[in-house]
Order: sequence, then C-alpha cells, then structure tokens
Amino acid sequence: MTKTCDKVWDTCLSIIKDIVEWQHFKTWFEPITPVDLKENVLTIQVPSQFFYEYLEEHYIGLLGKTLKRELGKEARLEYRIMMDSGNQASKPITMDVPAQGYKTYTNNEMDFPLVINNPVKNPFVIPGLKKVQIDSQLNPVYTFDAFIEGDCNRVARRAGKTVAEKPGATSFNPLVIYGGVGLGKTHLAQSIGNEVKHTHPGKVVLYVSSEKFINQFMDHSRNNAVNDFIHFYQLIDVLIIDDVQFFSRAEKTQDAFFAIFNHLHQSGKQLILTSDKPPKDLDGVQERLLSRFRWGLSADLQVPDYETRIEILERKMKNDGLDMSKEVVKYLAYNISSNVRELEGALISLLAQSSLNKREIDLELAKKVLRNFVKTSSKEITIETIQKMVCDFFNVPYDKLLEKTRKREVVQARQITMYLAKMFTKNSLKTIGEHFGGRDHTTVIHSFQTVKDLMDTDLLYRESVMELQQKIQLAAM
Repeated sequence: MTKTCDKVWDTCLSIIKDIVEWQHFKTWFEPITPVDLKENVLTIQVPSQFFYEYLEEHYIGLLGKTLKRELGKEARLEYRIMMDSGNQASKPITMDVPAQGYKTYTNNEMDFPLVINNPVKNPFVIPGLKKVQIDSQLNPVYTFDAFIEGDCNRVARRAGKTVAEKPGATSFNPLVIYGGVGLGKTHLAQSIGNEVKHTHPGKVVLYVSSEKFINQFMDHSRNNAVNDFIHFYQLIDVLIIDDVQFFSRAEKTQDAFFAIFNHLHQSGKQLILTSDKPPKDLDGVQERLLSRFRWGLSADLQVPDYETRIEILERKMKNDGLDMSKEVVKYLAYNISSNVRELEGALISLLAQSSLNKREIDLELAKKVLRNFVKTSSKEITIETIQKMVCDFFNVPYDKLLEKTRKREVVQARQITMYLAKMFTKNSLKTIGEHFGGRDHTTVIHSFQTVKDLMDTDLLYRESVMELQQKIQLAAM
C-alpha cells in the first residue's frame, strides 16, 4: 500500500496526540498541513516563521522519532513556511526549509540580516526577532526602590516582589493590579518587569499598553496575520499589559488575548495586568477572561495616607538633589491628597516657580502654587458636621460628647473635635465651647494645644487626626 503525505502525517499525529498536552497539541500541531512526500522526505506547511522556530526548539525530537517510526531510519522532515498568505490576485508565498537547517538572507531595504528561523514579524518593529532581541519596552526609572511602600499599597508591592523573584511559579498568576488614576499601577507593574530582567536575564519580558496591543491586533487582522500576532505574544515569559479595562471596546482582540493568556498560563509564564477597577467591575470584558483574571491575585492601590505622601516627597527630593523645609513638605503632603501624580506635579510646579522667579521655596510660595492644585471649598463646614464625623470615626455617641464624663475615649473625641472646629470653621472659641455643653473658651484652647502636642509624640494619634482632616476636606469640596 502506497503511503501518502496525509496518511503519514495522520499516523504521526495520532502518536503525538497521546504525548503532548491537549492545548499544546491544538496550538502547535493542528495548524500544520502535510503537503508532500518524496522518498523518505515529508514536507509539512507551517503558518509562519515563528511557528517553524518554535517546533524546531521544542518538538523537533518528538517529530523526528515519530517520523522515523513511520518512514524508517532515513526519514527526513522539511518545512514549507508561509511567508505571505496572498490574496485573490496573487498566490501565497512560501519558502522550503529543511529541519534543523537555518538559512539567512539579507533584506537590503532594512539593512540588517533576517534569519529564516526568526519568529513572526515583531509588532514592535525591532530588528532581529529572536527571543533575546525582543525589547522589553520598560522604563528603567520604574523600580521597587523608587516605589514607596505604605498601608495604601503594601499588599500589591509585596506580591509584586514575590512575582519578580519567581515569575510564573507562584499562585499570583495572573497578578492584577488595580486602582485609580495616578496611584502607581504602571510604576509597580514595570518595577516587576525590571526586577525580572535583573534577576532572571534569560527571561523575555514585555510591557505593552492595552491601546497598543489593540492597535497591533487590528493591523495584523487587516494583513491576515492574526496567527503571527498570537504566536509572537506566546513567546513571552513575562507579559505585562497596562489598562486592560480598554479591552471592553475590542471584542475580537479579547479572543486573541484569550488564546495568548491560555498558552502563557499553561506554559508556566507570568501575566501581570493593570486596571482602573477590580476584575468583577470590568464591564464589556468576556466572562471567560474575567474568570481567568480571578485565578491569581487581585491587589489594589489606594490613595496614599499623609505619612506615605511625606515619604514620597522626601524620596523625590533626595533623588533630585532638592532641599525644602519640613514645613513646606508637610504643607504639600497635607493639601495634595488625591494621588501620587498630582503630588509630584505640585512639587515640580513649585520648583519651576522657585527657579523662574529666583525665589527661595517657602510656605508663602507653596500656598501660591497650590492654588492651581487645591479646589476651593464650595460647602461651609459646621461644628455639627465635624462633631458627627468624629463621633462616627471613634464610635462615640453624640450625647456623650456634650456630657461632663471623663472617660478617656470620650475626652479624646471631644478634644479632637474642638481642635478640628477651630481649624475648619470661622467660629469664635466661645461659640465652639457652647456647642460642647456650654464649656468656656479656655477649655477649647487647652484641647487645641493638647491635640497638637499629642500629634507630635504619638504617631497613631496623629494618623487618626490627619485622616479626619482629610474627611473634612473632602466633605468641603
């Protein structure tokens, strides 16, 4: 019975199917087409240069053994690589390459050698497309050392460090980092990438924004090269995609990413995703993708607290060789509480004004500059509003605040309320005292000074007062 290329290949596939994982079989063997059998040489057609390289790197031994089992010891394998899929007006362009044989040719227009065993056309247009030549697209400025840890980001930062130490080998895969604008998602994600490059130089790391990812997919779709696009991304060891919430408007891109995600995850590769909201709130993203996002860890970044903002400013000043008084640093940290980006923007504006006007940075200049960053209050804060906020914060009944009890928790709440009332309202000391069961102005003065002294000596106490101040500021906006 005469053997045909189809029959030989079907027999080989039946053997390979029992050895290779199902998903890998579908990805790397189902797209192959047998095209010719001459003597003991089987020619198979593969969809891209990348496909050829991957088979040579990972499955050449398996292919060789199965082929020799079917055709004998003299069996040989050749590839027919699809260089261009063609169209109605032109036939597909292919190139035949023997197994384990690498040919090179020069493209004069690009002035660099192209290697036939290269992967697909790199979406990032980088000459020479071997794994080691893929540019990570990372900003070297983003490091863990430059990312200040605080209560607002501790879980995310430490999870990131764990991932960087053992990419793909922890339960944090994928690692989804989410939070509002300017809180450091991109910084943290790229810090992981830079750390992996430093500690695991053999791994291929790639950072890409969701917008660029979508645009690349659309370009490849127009050129009938979606498989090339998918295969390129399946080559990456650590893939970082920023702002995945924008996938919601790109249904077909989600299909491609699903294939990429599955392959990387099953191959033990690391995925790091950032988003402006947790996976459960990502509207428009396929449920099958959302379920995979939840396989790993979702860690949020919150607005930095007062102490963390102080540390961020001091670190930036140290890195840039700047010097400012503690009074000004505290003023900036107190008044810019929305996000890190605004905080750094305020500092840059302050430095610019100081340089342009040849003026020393003092509190007066800081107040002038911050008018562009701090919203003016549109609501009047009353003593009653502050009393209610403090009572809710410390879980103290409102009527107890007005009584003459000396219970420690009540006295503390009453003193802080008087302190905040003096800071945030225009009422006289006498009026403030009257709102606390008819106490006189000396009690208000004593409470104000007590709170100031305790804030200087008790860190936890200070944090509580600063948090209440932030709540009042937000209520005033």
